[in-house]
Amino acid sequence: MIKVRFAPSPTGYLHIGNFRTALVNFLFARKNNGHFMLRIDDTDQERSLLEYENAIKEDLSWMNIGWDSIEKQSSRLACYDDALQILLNKKRAYPCFETADELSLKRKSQLSSGKPPIYDRSALKLSDSDIADFKSKGKKPHYRFLLKHIDVNWNDLIKGNSKYNMSNLSDPVILREDGRVIYTLASVVDDIDFKVTDILRGEDHMTNSAAQIQLFEALESFPPRLGHLSLLTDISGEGLSKRLGSLSLRDLRKEGFQPMALSSLLSKVGTSDAIDVFKNINYIIKDFDINKFGKSKPKFDKMELSNLNSKFFQLMNYEDIFDQLNNLDLKITSEFWNLIKGNINTLNDVKFWWNIIYGKIKSINDDQEFKHLALKTLPKDSFDKSTWSTWTGLLMKESGRKGKDIFKPLRLSLTGESNGPEMANLVLTMGRDKIVERLNNKD
Repeated sequence: MIKVRFAPSPTGYLHIGNFRTALVNFLFARKNNGHFMLRIDDTDQERSLLEYENAIKEDLSWMNIGWDSIEKQSSRLACYDDALQILLNKKRAYPCFETADELSLKRKSQLSSGKPPIYDRSALKLSDSDIADFKSKGKKPHYRFLLKHIDVNWNDLIKGNSKYNMSNLSDPVILREDGRVIYTLASVVDDIDFKVTDILRGEDHMTNSAAQIQLFEALESFPPRLGHLSLLTDISGEGLSKRLGSLSLRDLRKEGFQPMALSSLLSKVGTSDAIDVFKNINYIIKDFDINKFGKSKPKFDKMELSNLNSKFFQLMNYEDIFDQLNNLDLKITSEFWNLIKGNINTLNDVKFWWNIIYGKIKSINDDQEFKHLALKTLPKDSFDKSTWSTWTGLLMKESGRKGKDIFKPLRLSLTGESNGPEMANLVLTMGRDKIVERLNNKD
């Protein structure tokens, strides 16, 4: 069975970049009747917070992303110690005693000599007595994984045939001197133990993947299939890393963006498919194909997201959106929703139109003579679907105006806006008393 995992670190809130990874893994699993695991990578005890872990779960649930199982790396530390011992026994891991300052000086020296800043493996020359001497003096080692300096090849699910020569990499640290296991090792151990079949993540992990393929083999396991998504950029082609603070899921949620607008965009951006909004996640699952993702960097356009959000509301019946409308603490009726849903980009706009139709607004049309004629011709009988045409017909006769010279000042007088819902429906929703109030408004 297909099994994938999404492995966030609880050191901050989910942003659109790492949510896109979660979404692609979820869609891949569901399309293949597979298993989607949420793995909390919380080995960094200094920065990992329960607050962020709960926020990640909350955001995924809000986005309709459900997991089939959940694991926490902090509960598996003994497994990583066991794996390290296996690597030590096989001479594929070794202790190092350089300090961070010493390593920094080495890198600077290499760079000044025109050499790549790759670890020189000097720790491999330490004898058993040297190591014992360091430890007797209270020095704690960090441990590195010994790479084989060969080409590592794999058929990437997105990038196609991929190759990396391992002589271009430093032997990766897999355990720090403070005892903290590093992602490079912990992730491989988890993937082996939980029988992960496919790893889908960002292309910034390509070199990690090359090293981890050798780790899988050193731990006598076959590496999963790998797929590396091209990273999102902004509309100008720049990376999103500097803007992630404003693109967290919870910030977008506060702005009124809908889960399906976000999922519709992020499931298609970077593919050859046209981007359009889906009504629910099942439609996205049905249409998903990992082979459609390309190698070029996709652009995230917040304006495009806003347009999809607007389209989503147009698809929503009152019953579909009732729970969200109910949270706005306004007595919103189906009549009101059907009137405004074609004129909103986010749920925040609902409150805007509520105030326009039922609240107090500042008069923009100062043509008091026109407003007086509008009041004079306003039908006094009960309002119905013919009220707007009847009223404007009478007003044309009284004023001598036609077309937009009637419709524009009436809209401005009643709403203070140049555009908005269909006037024939709007006057019915506003009612005669509110219309009279607006036409008498001289503020």
